[in-house]
This record gives sequence, structure tokens and C-alpha cells, in this order.
Amino acid sequence: MSSIALVGSLILLLIPSTLEKVLKLLVTFAAGSLLGGAFFHLIPSALKANLSIMTIGILIGCGFTAILVLERFFYWHHNHQLPMKRKEPLTYLILVGDGLHNFLGGVAIAGAFIIDIRLGIVCWFVAAAHEVAQELGDFAVLIHGGWSKLSVLLFNFLSGLTFLFGGLIAYILSFQFDVSWLIPFAAGNFIYIGAADLIPQMSKDTDINLKSRGVTIAAFISGIYLLVLAMP
Repeated sequence: MSSIALVGSLILLLIPSTLEKVLKLLVTFAAGSLLGGAFFHLIPSALKANLSIMTIGILIGCGFTAILVLERFFYWHHNHQLPMKRKEPLTYLILVGDGLHNFLGGVAIAGAFIIDIRLGIVCWFVAAAHEVAQELGDFAVLIHGGWSKLSVLLFNFLSGLTFLFGGLIAYILSFQFDVSWLIPFAAGNFIYIGAADLIPQMSKDTDINLKSRGVTIAAFISGIYLLVLAMP
């Protein structure tokens, strides 16, 4: 997951118009796969873990709120559009926000692996699909914010390492505590990112070309359907 940060360097090879199209498809596919992962894998797994309906609902709400609070405190959001030039101080907040977000992702996805390796693989795939789109957008933001290309690659990679730290902490805690609560918590994370961050990006699409919009919707449905096919 940390090495995915290096994917952002692709913006140096792609012309802006091509990158916009790639980002649009990645974002819509990631939105569908995140929601599919939450509804068809994480929530059913939480039910199988003998958690009560009320507990699952509360933990989904906690996972949803955790990402919301993270964004509000760090003025950070999942930016998937090529930006205008921004002030450099904001780029530091983006890196801090990404680091914390990756840490929470590591905790949640490690919890999925601990409960069921197959579930963990599915969750990692969903998170990775979203991470690719996020890193492309973040790389563009940091370059436009005055960072050198080498610095962007290095610090994006370092912020990605917090995913590993989160996973290790969840693994260590699993020897003393039941970590099944991380499953609905991760579902809340996925639902917020898919519904509150990514789908609004689709709504902002001003392209009136019906073919282009059809492709976007197809990418979203494909993300959901792929997770349906991956159901046990």
C-alpha cells in the first residue's frame, strides 16, 4: 500500500486531458468498489462475528464519523481533480491528513485480515483502487504547491508507511483484545469515502457528452459488481 504512493509519478508522463479521464474512471470505479466492499463483505462479516445489530450500527457510525472529523480538523479531503496552484502550507496539511487516513486504513484492514484472510484481501484491493486515484490527485496538488518531484515521491511514500504502522498496532492488539469491532468500523470508513468524498466528484462532472457519462456510470457499477462476484 505504501508503494502505491509512487503511482502519482504517472502524472509526469500523462498529458492533463488524459489524466483527467483516467482520474474520472478511477474515482467512479473506486466509489463503487468501496460501497460494494462495505455492503457485501464487511457488514455481512460483522454479522457473522456475533456482533449485535446495535453494536454494528454504532461502529459503522463511528467509522463514518472518524473520517469526517479527520477531514474537518485538517482541512483535508480526497482531491481527485487537477488543481490550480495552491499555497504551500496547505500541502503540509494534505500530507498529515493522508498519513492519519492511511493509519486508520491500516488498522481497519489489518482487522479484516485477522478475522478472515479472504476478507482482508478484498478490503485491501478496494482500498488500493481508491488509493491509486488519491495519489494521482495528491501528487498534482503537491507539485503545484511548490514541491520538487523527488520530495513529493519521498514524502508521499512516508505518509503511506503509516498504513503499515496501523496494521502492526491492530495485529499486536489482537493478541489481547477481540478486534472484530474493526470490521464495521472499516465499513463506516468505506461508506464515508465512497458516498461523501467520491460520488460528489461524479456529481461535479460538467461533461454533457452522454457517452462519457455512460462510461462513468459503467465504471461505478463495475466497481460494485466486481465486489458482488467476489462474495463467498
